[in-house]
Amino acid sequence: MTSLRKLGSSDLEVFPLALGGNVFGWTADESASFAVLDAYAAVGGNFVDTADVYSAWADGNSGGESETILGKWLQARGNRSEVIVATKVSQHPDYQGLSAANIKAAADASLRRLGTDHIDLYYTHYDKPEVPVEEIIGALDELVKAGKVRHIAASNISAERLKESLDFSDREGLARYVALQPHYNLVSRDTYEGALQDLADREGLSAVPYYALASGFLTGKYRPGTTVDSARAGGAAKHLETERGRKVLAALDEIAEAHDAPVATVALAWLAAQPTVAAPIASARTVEQLPALVGVAELTLTDAELTRLTEASA
Repeated sequence: MTSLRKLGSSDLEVFPLALGGNVFGWTADESASFAVLDAYAAVGGNFVDTADVYSAWADGNSGGESETILGKWLQARGNRSEVIVATKVSQHPDYQGLSAANIKAAADASLRRLGTDHIDLYYTHYDKPEVPVEEIIGALDELVKAGKVRHIAASNISAERLKESLDFSDREGLARYVALQPHYNLVSRDTYEGALQDLADREGLSAVPYYALASGFLTGKYRPGTTVDSARAGGAAKHLETERGRKVLAALDEIAEAHDAPVATVALAWLAAQPTVAAPIASARTVEQLPALVGVAELTLTDAELTRLTEASA
């Protein structure tokens, strides 16, 4: 039985791999999404990450497709109480920004699409520095008091704004962020390490990193001379051009071979072992892609292996 991880100061206990819902309604249709969700739940997975904007960028979509699919799955399976649902506000085409009115309207729209009366973890998707933290936290606190949101979190926020938000919550006795969602992986460490990670550690917040596999680069499928059929291939392949990318791949290959494990599992295991990290986020378009992701729950790297990867990625 995989041990769950506590999320910050909350009462939420999460599987060590958050299933990314960005592909639902984009590169995975409803039936493929249901299959992936079923397979994730079957191994004990209980933490699904989505956003109101997913996947507005795809042809024919208007935003909310991922939440709608997730909501239909929860209803069909009757398992809402077993799944920790995380979604986000600020980027939906019809609900832009973090004004108090928008936060509340967007939350209601998300609840409708998800077919539920509460969101377990509600993130501000991108911070909007022009909106005072007092307005943002005040609106989020109202949602918590109304029972529509259990816990709040922040994604894509500076250390300064995060500190200001936490201080305001503490001063006024309002809902307080319990987690943050930074861009963080073996080939992108300065996007989290430093002031933001130190603050999260000091304030008892958990990190739930996105781009945990660097758009697929850290799965090991991108190699010199190979072509990968993926919507994100361009972004991933650019890491092959850097010395760090090549060094990281070499270290991952070596450790993966020692454990007879997929490269992706090793990359996620390094991330899951970093200070403050509760659960990396990774998405699967197909059931076949899932074992390499959920394998992080069973793989513990040695101190020497963690150091080898940390040094390769420096």
